[in-house]
Amino acid sequence: MSRTPPGAELLRGSHDPSALEPLIALAEQALRDWQPHWSGFLSAVAREEAMERLGSLSELQLEAEGGRPQAERCRLLLQRRDLAEASPSPAAPLAGLEVSGNFLFDPAEPGDVRSALLAAGAHDGELGDLWLRGDRGAQVIVAPELASRLGGSTALVRSVEVELEARDLDQLQPPTRPQPRQLATVEASLRLDAVASAGFGISRSRMAELVRSGATRVNWQPVTTPSRDLRTGDRIQLENRGELTVISIQSTKRQRWRLELQRH
Repeated sequence: MSRTPPGAELLRGSHDPSALEPLIALAEQALRDWQPHWSGFLSAVAREEAMERLGSLSELQLEAEGGRPQAERCRLLLQRRDLAEASPSPAAPLAGLEVSGNFLFDPAEPGDVRSALLAAGAHDGELGDLWLRGDRGAQVIVAPELASRLGGSTALVRSVEVELEARDLDQLQPPTRPQPRQLATVEASLRLDAVASAGFGISRSRMAELVRSGATRVNWQPVTTPSRDLRTGDRIQLENRGELTVISIQSTKRQRWRLELQRH
């Protein structure tokens, strides 16, 4: 196989060529200069596509690291396979950022915090996973350069002024996620709110609210319609609660649906 990734072939049919193209260039550089290179933070869909497409190159090895188990946004390490076999992989360049403020009277969503950080000068590729900490603010996994740049400054999240402080990764307290497990349920419909409420253990009305608010995705694509029907193989992502996969769907004699789900 050629030492230079066949860029045009790798890009053909890509879901997100604008995200994949710089990764192809980074892969070319890693193969050319025999050095390991880290990408910026990638969305889950971009990471999965890159792992699938670039992972087919026999001379290249890829590793994903997001700073916590089951991280959604990760950085990719691209390096020559023989280099990876000869020496340990370099540690991922990751840091933490504490976003502190009083949100008791103006509750924020994760998207509000992310928008505020972008407005304060962060770049998309510098922002990893982000989670709220009740009405006290949020914590974020970020690139070390961003932690150094924004640490000690302030920003505005909605109407709340927040303080930004750099943190080591071990000082963060990310929400816990359950171990993968199989679930079985019988539902009257295949609607997103019905299936997801059963899989995530949330009331159907609350699940519908979360879908409408933009906290839910199906196959990594934003979905705001609770009535969307699901199919076998669909993957439902719920902000800070993990992922649910529809393993199988069978109709019952009473015109209901028996589903096998995996939560992870």
